[in-house]
Amino acid sequence: MGGVLELFVFMVIIASAAFAPLGYFIYKYTQKNAQPFGETEPHGDSQSFVNDLAETAIHFVKSKLGKK
Repeated sequence: MGGVLELFVFMVIIASAAFAPLGYFIYKYTQKNAQPFGETEPHGDSQSFVNDLAETAIHFVKSKLGKK
């Protein structure tokens, strides 16, 4: 019976470590009017290098497919 109790305690410790990031995110998400990362700009309002690169790649692929 002692082995089962030790296994149970060990599993609870592992589960709490595994779900701690989720609990932290839920805690942060419920703060500041459901804004976990504070005031951020809406998606698409600011230019970024990654978005420009993705748009260029999409345009390139569309142009190559359109030439067939």
